[in-house]
Amino acid sequence: MYEKFYGLTSKAFDLIPDPDKVYMSEAHEEALAILRYGVIDRKGFLLLTGGVGTGKTTLLQLLVKSLDSKVHLCLIANPTLSLHEFYYYLAAKYGLREFEGNKAKFLLDFADFLKQCRENKERVLLIIDEAHVLPVELLEEIRLLSNQEYQDFGVMSVFLVGQPELNERLAHERLLPLRQRIGIRFHLQPFSAEETKRYILFRLGKAGVQRGDLFNDEAIKLIHAEGHGVPRLINVVCDQSLLAAFADGKTVIDAEIVRDCVRDMHIPGEQTSLPLSPPVDAKRVVAQKGQSVQRPVRPWFLLALLLVVAGGAFGWFYTDLCGEWCRWLFDLFRQMKDYDSLQSLFHSLI
Repeated sequence: MYEKFYGLTSKAFDLIPDPDKVYMSEAHEEALAILRYGVIDRKGFLLLTGGVGTGKTTLLQLLVKSLDSKVHLCLIANPTLSLHEFYYYLAAKYGLREFEGNKAKFLLDFADFLKQCRENKERVLLIIDEAHVLPVELLEEIRLLSNQEYQDFGVMSVFLVGQPELNERLAHERLLPLRQRIGIRFHLQPFSAEETKRYILFRLGKAGVQRGDLFNDEAIKLIHAEGHGVPRLINVVCDQSLLAAFADGKTVIDAEIVRDCVRDMHIPGEQTSLPLSPPVDAKRVVAQKGQSVQRPVRPWFLLALLLVVAGGAFGWFYTDLCGEWCRWLFDLFRQMKDYDSLQSLFHSLI
């Protein structure tokens, strides 16, 4: 919507991963190198953790693109599987016989598969994304599945990728044998302030923006602070800021625009400064330059309004404050057309 106004050839801060717009910080470069090393050197279990939106899945996509035909890959992106579904999925991805519920048959087939890979100098890679949601029972089953690998073949690697809660899950007493098999651990850190600036300029450059002052320095500092250096959140704030600036006809995004966008993305009453990413309804955005974006009605405003009206009714029938309540309610409904004034009014009551 705002691309033509700012001279963009594509959306600079789309939330959908784009292989042509992957910015690699030092931490991302190191993480990708470790993942590749884990495949080449067959380190057994590898653990990669990182906060939400830090780029773990993007790194896995880059890794998968770099694999050759000598690597048999099974990537599980949604690990909320039952034990039966887990073995069925493994059998299908590795080209084994369909799993029909007989675990002994599957283990025999899997052992033959590993042996054949060893003879052909091929490798087997099992990657589990979002591994922090895996139940302890399934993690234990994965460890037992690797027993054949450790005893006979040496061709298989298992990558567990997830949020930091994965470390808490692995701390379970039953998973001590699994923890001892993790040969490599790496935690993906968010961007520093300087990396955030380079990231924003990189994404804008990939989208065709030649100028380097579209976001001024104060705006970038605020984006880093509010986004906590997390790429996904930086994308959200930048995209919303571009949309708001476009609606106001502004050619430079400053700190005031960013601050307003971040405030609008917060849940009322939420203490954290972490922004959200509500979907933008394109029909609510006025395409003409200089006009403003309509703001959605907040449900909690309606609830507060209902309580006020109920209180007014109570005052009408049971107190001597009828006149005062009527005047107050008249002022309230008069301000309904002014969103900011109404918001200030409710803040004074809460």
